[in-house]
Amino acid sequence: MNYGYITFKSVSFAMKAESILKKKGLVFKMIPVPRSISTDCGISIRFNIEDKERIQSLLEGVYEKIYLDPIN
Repeated sequence: MNYGYITFKSVSFAMKAESILKKKGLVFKMIPVPRSISTDCGISIRFNIEDKERIQSLLEGVYEKIYLDPIN
């Protein structure tokens, strides 16, 4: 399965994103930021790549960057 990873500028943005995605019933997992990604916040969200467009729309203004697997 291919995954995408979302990074955030702060933990509060990560928590807000978690709340939004839970309310919409999307499948995701909160994980530590993969080592190959550099970010100020140590939390990221891993999601199924098929949901990228929907997640990107729902989290506009909340996330820092979306990375696709293999991590780009």
